[in-house]
Amino acid sequence: MNFGLSQEQQALRDHVKALLDKVCPLDYVASCDEQGTAPREAFNALAEHGWLGLIAPQEYGGANASVTDLAVLLEETGFHFEELGLWLYRSYTLGCYAILKNGTEEQKRFFVPKTVKGEFSYAFSLTEPDSGSDAAALRTRADPDGDDFIINGRKQFSSGFDISEYAIVALRTNHTEKKQKGISTFLVDTKLSGIEVRRIPTLGQRAIGTTEVTFTNVRVPKTALLGEIDKGWSICEDTLRYERLCLSAARIGAARCAFEFTLEYAKNRLQFGKPIGSFQVIQHKFADMKVSLDTAQTMVLRYAWLMEQGQADKSDTAVLKYLVGESYKSISDTCLQILGGYGYCMEYPIQRFFRDSRLATIGGGTSEIQKNIIAASLGLKS
Repeated sequence: MNFGLSQEQQALRDHVKALLDKVCPLDYVASCDEQGTAPREAFNALAEHGWLGLIAPQEYGGANASVTDLAVLLEETGFHFEELGLWLYRSYTLGCYAILKNGTEEQKRFFVPKTVKGEFSYAFSLTEPDSGSDAAALRTRADPDGDDFIINGRKQFSSGFDISEYAIVALRTNHTEKKQKGISTFLVDTKLSGIEVRRIPTLGQRAIGTTEVTFTNVRVPKTALLGEIDKGWSICEDTLRYERLCLSAARIGAARCAFEFTLEYAKNRLQFGKPIGSFQVIQHKFADMKVSLDTAQTMVLRYAWLMEQGQADKSDTAVLKYLVGESYKSISDTCLQILGGYGYCMEYPIQRFFRDSRLATIGGGTSEIQKNIIAASLGLKS
């Protein structure tokens, strides 16, 4: 088990860094955040250079790279702009992984090449107004009607739905005693008649954003079904496991960026006649952050290795999600404190890390839910 990067992985990181240094500088990131616009130019540049095909098989135009390779790419992307990493991960998780694992041959040949080229991007619609942490309690329905299904209901926090061509939507297709058994997943064209999308104003993550989606008699063909009818919950859980690796990699990249920016600031910011980094109270803050950052980075690589070995279980996923989310939140908060008043100013980037990091312990499964999962894996049940 080797958590160091190979020469090929270091070259991958260097190439992505060189590209993003050009197409995703700090002023571009600030503009996307302030205006609430997606970093489409950077997304397209990555697609044009073939990076969206990283994990896709060669027969679909991809590079057939490893999970660790993906973690390396997303960490570097997250370092430049976390939200760009979060947009990319949906292409890998939904447009490649989920479809390649669960789709029909026709679905694979239609969606995956377009994902690799950047022609399609994706959203994941699971959460509803009354089903957040209890995700399987969803009620938005897909009812059969001849060769189609008719969708009715409402989804909440469908991030990127308004900038995506397709969404994987989890829908109720059957009512059973065990709610997870009556769920199916569908590949839904986001521009279909009957879909109404509302952007939700949020504290952070404003470039990609999140949405409320209302489905009113939306007709989709039966060929839109991803996987087997009534067996979509296992697809949702599997997708979330892959998602949490991608989220964690991008977020630890963002935490590293906040750390490095603040470190440079502390070496140059003078108070009482010397750099603030010379004061022990500041040095200890950096020491704590360094330990947290290195631990989280190692956990991302460990989890990627476990996935490659087919050994990553639900508790491993929860440990990763909890550790990285809390580390990112803590590091961004400490960085803001070190910058003091400047950290509180919108013209400095640390406020963006502070705002964006709050989602890391909420979205995709709260820290409290991750603790429940970890405790249950130890035999501690309520």
